[in-house]
Amino acid sequence: MLKPITFVTGNVKKLEEVIQILGSEFPRQVINKKLDLPELQGELDEISILKAKEAHKQVLGPVIVEDTALCFNSLKGLPGPYIKWFLEKLGPEGLHQMLHGFDDKSAKAVCTFAYHPGGAEDEVILFQGITNGTIVSPRGPRDFGWDSCFEPEGYNVTYAEMPKSEKNKISHRYKALDSLKAYFTNSFKDKLEQ
Repeated sequence: MLKPITFVTGNVKKLEEVIQILGSEFPRQVINKKLDLPELQGELDEISILKAKEAHKQVLGPVIVEDTALCFNSLKGLPGPYIKWFLEKLGPEGLHQMLHGFDDKSAKAVCTFAYHPGGAEDEVILFQGITNGTIVSPRGPRDFGWDSCFEPEGYNVTYAEMPKSEKNKISHRYKALDSLKAYFTNSFKDKLEQ
């Protein structure tokens, strides 16, 4: 029997969303654990890999860590992986106001899942999803990060104004998890055929 994969999060809403997107056909059990991982600086991929390696050291088994970035095109990708701190200090209104004076309000939401298979010599595998959109004055519920000020391309509503089922079909997290799910489904099929 394969060990469960530990998704490193203490955020119950995020865990619910991940399990809903992966679906009941996902070939591995996913459990969660809140760990105190260091807040690293650098590029998103680099941060994700280092966090997955550190999580593996603490769990001693297969782990998944997630990093989310919100990249404003007019600010050359900032706040990027530091969005958590910007949101904490400024709130959704402040994120929108950061772009005051810029014509370009476009942004991309990036989600990276880093999977460490659990072996001492295993390499970290990255799965990334990107959704383009626009930073707008906050609309909708404010109970999930910066969703209220991100309007995905092709929509006239923010993530926060969308039903969860709709958001879960187009979000950056969905796209990253879809890649992760395909990887595990194909790996599982390959093992069955051997």
